[in-house]
Amino acid sequence: MSSVLADVLLVAALIGALALVHRPLGDYMAAVYSSKKHLRVEKWIYRSVGANPDAEMRWPAYLRGVLAFSAVGVIFLYVLQRVQDKLPLSLGFKPITPDQAFNTAVSFVSNTNWQSYSGETAMSHVTQTAGLAVQNFVSAAVGIAVAVALVRGFARSRTGDLGNFWTDLVRGVVRILLPLSVIAAVLLIAAGAIQNFGDLHTITTLTGDKQAISPGAVASQEAIKDVGTNGGGFFNANSAHPFENPNGFTNLLEIFLLLLIPFSLPRTFGKMVGNVRQGYAIVAAMGIIWFLAVVAVTWVEYAHPGAASQIAGGSMEGKEQRFGEGPSSLFAVSTTMTSTGSVNSFHDSYQGLSGGVLLLGMMLGEIAPGGVGSGLYGMLIMAIIAVFLAGLMVGRTPEYLGKKIGTREIKLAACYILITPALVLIGTAVAMALPDGKEAMTNIGAHGFSEVLYAYTSASNNNGSAFAGFGANTPFFNTTLGLCMMLGRFLPMVFVLALAGSLAEQKPIPATAGTLRTEKPLFTGLLVGAIMIITGLTFFPALALGPLAEGLGT
Repeated sequence: MSSVLADVLLVAALIGALALVHRPLGDYMAAVYSSKKHLRVEKWIYRSVGANPDAEMRWPAYLRGVLAFSAVGVIFLYVLQRVQDKLPLSLGFKPITPDQAFNTAVSFVSNTNWQSYSGETAMSHVTQTAGLAVQNFVSAAVGIAVAVALVRGFARSRTGDLGNFWTDLVRGVVRILLPLSVIAAVLLIAAGAIQNFGDLHTITTLTGDKQAISPGAVASQEAIKDVGTNGGGFFNANSAHPFENPNGFTNLLEIFLLLLIPFSLPRTFGKMVGNVRQGYAIVAAMGIIWFLAVVAVTWVEYAHPGAASQIAGGSMEGKEQRFGEGPSSLFAVSTTMTSTGSVNSFHDSYQGLSGGVLLLGMMLGEIAPGGVGSGLYGMLIMAIIAVFLAGLMVGRTPEYLGKKIGTREIKLAACYILITPALVLIGTAVAMALPDGKEAMTNIGAHGFSEVLYAYTSASNNNGSAFAGFGANTPFFNTTLGLCMMLGRFLPMVFVLALAGSLAEQKPIPATAGTLRTEKPLFTGLLVGAIMIITGLTFFPALALGPLAEGLGT
């Protein structure tokens, strides 16, 4: 079997698996967030935190819950890193420096999981499991909760109530993320991933050098890393490490896991608003963009343009040697379009144009299909923009799902889509203007600029992956990237929840002959076009200085 045919079958198998779980998982999540009953363990959690799970919240109260919970998470994780040497199972590791501890705390709480450290040589067992792994669960649950609040804004009318943040948070962890992660962890262990709390193992390499191999609870963290679209690897090599990703089966499983919830949430959206076809339109837009990116990156990597790659007969430097160019490209596209940040190859080693596609996937706002929760609410914001554009073209007041898209709604949507571009472009410009940015680049010219642009794009969009050719562990980058992660995560949530509250207060508008049919393929095409045009106009100059200049110059 040729490698091309094998890659085609791999993508087909992945799409088939996602299609099989789309409906049952989407329906299950809709039932979870619509249920009036509380499990016994959930009631215990509510009592322990003093929350009333049946109390409805308007959007300011819901937002306060999100911000307060996340702030406590940042403080706890920061302190844990600073005192890890005094805790059990420290493995002899020193405390994390203040700037790096701040960066890591914000990174995991914001579901970014940017790592400027090597996990196996820096983080103790307690920090990995009680700190990082816990945040993998709760940060993902926060994202889903905000998405569900926006969906309720569309589904409800004449009320400002969006549900209860604490109820949505706990249910997301207990009923969705935890069961899926347990199943995934068992499959990973069965396939060869490790899971233990042993001490460091010192081995002698072929060259006679001594190397310390760190064990740990790898499979469990790997499971929620992918299910929650977190991306923070137990090891510095992330999913290129055989302890995290032992073979071809686990490689496909991990790609499936990171796409699982994002591609199923549109079904949840359709069920909760009472029209599953609306969910199909959203998931179709996500799928089209994702599939085109997979084709583009894989094609460029197989073509391996450039003298060096042509002479070598391939472009395998920095790729996952066990799997080849196709599975590496599939993993790279899926991780950059889901805000996961997990990698099984160095994106720094990709061709200029394919590296540009990976950058573009994040610049789209990671909505194809995006992170757990964040992908859905990001795509719904773009749907509102698309409806507004359609209304301008026909001279009609825009409507979406029976809700009028007026001045307030458009202002909130516009503020949402302006936040991350501002963080990316301003952050990159400041870094390039200062010596710190230039010193961190391991390459000169267009590729070096792409490294800096990628770092701020990854941080601001809460992705967490890196080009892997960029020295980011400095006080300057730990601080500035940490601020980008924080603002890129929580500022958009302000506008999403404010928009949800505005929509929930409206009276439903009955559909007429002039109403735009947003469940039709025409709207899906309009949505994809609007996304590409808005992103292209925003980021084309920056892409032209980096990956486009590099790719066209080879």
